[in-house]
This record gives sequence, structure tokens and C-alpha cells, in this order.
Amino acid sequence: MNAIELKDVFRVHSTPEGDAAALQGLSLNVAEGEVLTVLGPSGSGKSTLLRLLAGLERPSAGVVRVHGEDLGKLPARRLSTYRSTLLGYADQHYARALAPELTARDLVAMQLGLRGSPRGERRQRADQLLERVGLADKRGRRATELSGGEQQRVALCAALAHRPKVFLADEPTGELDGATADQVYDMLSELVREHRCTTVIVSHDPESARVADRIVRIRDGRVSEEWSREGDASDTIVVGRGGWLRLPEELLLRAGIGSKAVARFENGSVVVGPAGDAQPGGVAAAPEPAAAAPAPGPIVAAAERLSKRYGSTVVLDGLDAAFSGGRLHAVTGPSGSGKTTLLHMLAGLEVPDGGTIRVAGHDLTSLDRTERAALRRDHIAYVGQQAGLVPHLSALENVELALALRGREEGSRLAALSALESVGLGERATQRVSRLSHGERARVAIARAIAPRPSLLLADEPTSRLDGANAIAVAVLLGRLARATGAAVVCSTHDPLVIEQSDSQTSLS
Repeated sequence: MNAIELKDVFRVHSTPEGDAAALQGLSLNVAEGEVLTVLGPSGSGKSTLLRLLAGLERPSAGVVRVHGEDLGKLPARRLSTYRSTLLGYADQHYARALAPELTARDLVAMQLGLRGSPRGERRQRADQLLERVGLADKRGRRATELSGGEQQRVALCAALAHRPKVFLADEPTGELDGATADQVYDMLSELVREHRCTTVIVSHDPESARVADRIVRIRDGRVSEEWSREGDASDTIVVGRGGWLRLPEELLLRAGIGSKAVARFENGSVVVGPAGDAQPGGVAAAPEPAAAAPAPGPIVAAAERLSKRYGSTVVLDGLDAAFSGGRLHAVTGPSGSGKTTLLHMLAGLEVPDGGTIRVAGHDLTSLDRTERAALRRDHIAYVGQQAGLVPHLSALENVELALALRGREEGSRLAALSALESVGLGERATQRVSRLSHGERARVAIARAIAPRPSLLLADEPTSRLDGANAIAVAVLLGRLARATGAAVVCSTHDPLVIEQSDSQTSLS
């Protein structure tokens, strides 16, 4: 029996700039109790699919049915009941769901409290879940006292606390290190199978497939491939209505097929080959090899004997680090090790409890708030875990706004366009940010940061929401930006693609 049924679903976003189809005739069934992973690159329609299943958006055409309810036709009150009783939903933007004044335990127990569960019962359930994701000792901390990865785990626990019949997760481990991600996947698999909870996980991380019963891949708003995790057969390519199919890019790459192909019937099979435009580089040009790194530039930022604690928890203790210009520096370590805290202090957004920080020749720790803001304006750019873009403005306007706030209005359009081109969004420059995918928004945030050509660029998990191809492109871009401009680029990251491109690593424990 199917718990989820989608048939010929279209989702078209209409704005004054024009229409854009996020889903284009997608059909998909999910059996009751099945765990399904949906893979696909940024902009393929994964998050839109989840928002339709959560009743947060309605289909432009087609049918979305969950446990017999046609979500496209449900009135608002019944949709609200569906979301509060049957559904568990973990959004990419997990921080929005975490009230800053509540502790981790209270956040996880909140949904149970709204359902009238006794206080002891809901606290016990919260403690059990937090222990499963390694946060039992932090249950009394408020959300603002947790790292981004810890907040993400709390949000997942909160979405599962009331034992929903349907669980939806959007990039559930996007900002977690490998070991913690494995722990979260194991926890998700155990919990949803314990309660036969129908689960849909969307991700660009292939590791998410290891907990699934079935995997589908979507491209261009339609299902393109499908396979079972336990099956021995090759991945099945889905043939859509009218004979439409989407061949895996890996096969096209190996066959040297570029923008055109020929197909012929031969010995009972359809054979596809290049149509005179064979491209050994494949359908998407691979990044050029990185140029040999020049000699390190002067030190742009340095920390000496840096210490920071939150309450009784020591985050950094006597850290020494130096970041040279013309280099991509990776700051690594498990979730909660202090990576984001270090970046915040280098940006002057937080002050250390002890030690000194120098940025662009200035003793940042001796400056007041106004002076630190001036230093950021002139020398520092920061890309946070949340993009922080203005949704009703276009990508171009968001970058231009950042330049204007820094007093760099002259030539701002050309600089903004150049930055967007460098992150592969030149053709999307005039699109309103609210119409872009999460991965595209992440790239706009990077373009906004690099446009002013800062001396110090700080990026917190810059590739956490990008598919492999875009993650490689961004990692290579950040390295080249450092070498071309002489900036010190410092990234906190779990991503091996960024670490591979980096010139130095600072490991926090």
C-alpha cells in the first residue's frame, strides 16, 4: 500500500520576472513504511518536492496524495492538522525552528507538549533522542549556545519526537562532519523503522542512500533514475510519458556526448552515441587544474593564545593560528569543536575571553563594536551557514546592495555580475532570490562576499548545501580567488573537496 502518491506533478513559480517550473510532470510512489532517498543536484526540484509533501506549497497541476489525503485540495485548517499530527518535517533552515530562549530538551519536547503529553513523558522522550545523537550532556543549553551542527541534530530530534507517520528531511546532515553524519543516519534509520514511519530524505550526499530501501534521482523536475539499495541490477533509468528520459551524466561523460546525440535501434537495444561533437571533457567541463601555489603572502589574520568558553564549556583554549594572504585555509574538526566560534571572532562578531586577534594590521581585540564594524566593512567578508539574502531582490541586486553598503557603488553592477559569473550564476543574475534553489542561494552568498575583494574572506561550511559538481566548482573558485587577489580565505568545513583544494589546515578537537 502506498503512503505517498504523486502523479504528473508540476510546480510553477510565477513572479514579475517570468515563470519557472521547479517540477515538470514528476510521478512517484512511496510505500507505507518505506525509507526513500531522493538525490539530485542543486536546483533539480528536491526541496520543492518536500514542501509539496509537507503541504507548505500546492501543486500547479497534478496530484499529491499522502495517506489518502489530496494535499492540493485540503483546506488550510485540515492542512494544519495534517502537519501537526501525521508529519515530521526537518527543513534545511533548521535554525528557524529553534526558539533561542528554549533549551535543547524543551525544543525537542515542544511538539509533545502541544499534544498534551505529560511533562515527565515528554522530557523522557527528549532525553532519549538527544542521547542517541550525542547531545545528552548539552540538553540544558539554549540553541544560541550550540554549534550549527548541534542545532541541526536538535531540529531533527524535534521533528521525530511525536512519532510521526510521515517524516521528511531536507539535507539532514548538510553541516555535520562524517562521523556525526553517520550517527545521525543510524539514528534516523532506527527511529523511522521502529515506528514504520514513511520517510523521504532529499540530499545531494550519496551517503544518505545507505539508510534507504530505495533511491531515486531527479533532474529537471522529473524522476530520472531509480534503484533499490539491495538490488544487484544496474540503476534503472525512468522513461517518462512520450518517451522522455534523462541519461546519467556519468555515462554521457564516458561516451564523449556533448550537446547532441544520435540514437539507433540495434540487436534489440537502443544505442546512443555522440553526434559529431564528441567532448572528452564530458557534458560539464571539469575544473582546470589548480595553478601551482605562489609563495605565501603576508599574514592577514592571526590568533594568539585564543580562549573562549560558554558557561562551563570550554570551546577554545590557547589556540594559535595564522592565515596568510593568497591561500585557502581549511579549519576542520568535529561538530561543536569551535570552528564557527573561531570564524566569528576573526570577523569581530564575538570577542575572545583571552588572547589576541590581529586582522589586516589591526588589533581587533582592542577595538570597540563600532571600530570592529568599520574593520569588517573595509577588510572582511563573511559567508555564514545561513545565506541571509533579501528574498524579494534579485541575485544581482543582493550583490549590488552589499557593495553599496560598503560604499563601493561605482562600477558595482560590473563587479556584481563578475562575481555571479564566477560562481556559475551569470544566467540567473536577474532572478529573484526566492525563486532560486537552496544551493543557488548559497552561491549567491559567496558571490556577495567576494565582490568587494576583501583582504580576509571567512566562509562557514560554504559547500554544505551544494551537490558534488558545484562543491568542486566553489572549492576551486575560493582557492583561485585567494591566489588571484592575495586574500586570505578561511573556511570551516567538513567537506573533503574543500580540504583537498586548501593550502593549509587548522584542526580543532
